[in-house]
Amino acid sequence: MKLKSFFATLCSISFILLFSSCGAKKEDPKQPAVSAARSNILTVSGIIVKPQQLENIVRSSGTVLASESVDLAAETAGRIDKIHFKEGAHVTKDQLLISINDDDLKAQLKKTELQIQLAEEQLTRQKQLYDINGISKQDYDIALNSVNTLKADKENLIAAIRKKEIRAPFDGRIGLRYVSEGSYVSQATRIASIQKVNPLKIDFSIPEKYADQVSVGDAVYFSGDETKQNFTGTVYAVEPKIDPATRTLQLRALCENKNEKIFPGSYVNIELRLKKIQNALMVPTQAIIPVLKGQTILAKKNGVAASVPVTLGIRTASSVQIISGISAGDTVITTGMMQLRNGSPVNVELQ
Repeated sequence: MKLKSFFATLCSISFILLFSSCGAKKEDPKQPAVSAARSNILTVSGIIVKPQQLENIVRSSGTVLASESVDLAAETAGRIDKIHFKEGAHVTKDQLLISINDDDLKAQLKKTELQIQLAEEQLTRQKQLYDINGISKQDYDIALNSVNTLKADKENLIAAIRKKEIRAPFDGRIGLRYVSEGSYVSQATRIASIQKVNPLKIDFSIPEKYADQVSVGDAVYFSGDETKQNFTGTVYAVEPKIDPATRTLQLRALCENKNEKIFPGSYVNIELRLKKIQNALMVPTQAIIPVLKGQTILAKKNGVAASVPVTLGIRTASSVQIISGISAGDTVITTGMMQLRNGSPVNVELQ
């Protein structure tokens, strides 16, 4: 009797366990994988690339030069008789600046002029005799040659006297003098310098990638660190070759300086404004990822991050032009690039 009771209790327990297992909810083996995938999607910021107008400005540094500059020097040695200029003053072309003693040359010139006068009188008499066949043609030619020789000596003396004068070669401003009246000067003696400060030249260089974009007549804006003033010039000459050492193109601009606010030798900051670029594709600078053989960006394509090689163009303060690699309408990722890999699922919040 007790045995029957034991089997009845065992059957009841088995039935309860079987019922409990049948009523339990069946678990989905794919659920953990889906949850894990959703948790791995990174949310980052990004932009949609849109065409825009780009100010094509090239920034550089340059040096101001006088449009004309010369160091005064004597053509012949001698003692200075008179200084005809004031230091720092403006001078005009052909203005007499320095007179070097030429007394000996002037004496020779006077003597030669008297000899010419006598020789011309003799030539007149010889001509009269020659006309009546009183002398030979040879005698007349000797007299004529004597006059011409003396006149050539006179011209030579006049040229030598001119070399004793130092005159301004152009309009400009003369600097400090380093000689005094009575000083003996030679061709190596430093006397003074003249600078033509209106207009001025500005020498500067730009990277070779802009060589095909610059041309004569382009506007140049520049300013000095000390004067804090802005000036405008125009490119008037372009070097016809690239400097192989710096890979830059040398340019020269011309600028008016009527108020003489700029001094030759000054350092200036340059802005060269080239032709504006229409429909430029710009991305923030932080979106660019340097790699071994260039640069890439991360773009969202089909819900994942895709690494795209790009070619860069002009840089501004906060963005850079993309020449090739992306198109208008592409979504470019601007944050979280260090956490993403090519093909990683990504959610982009547009800025």
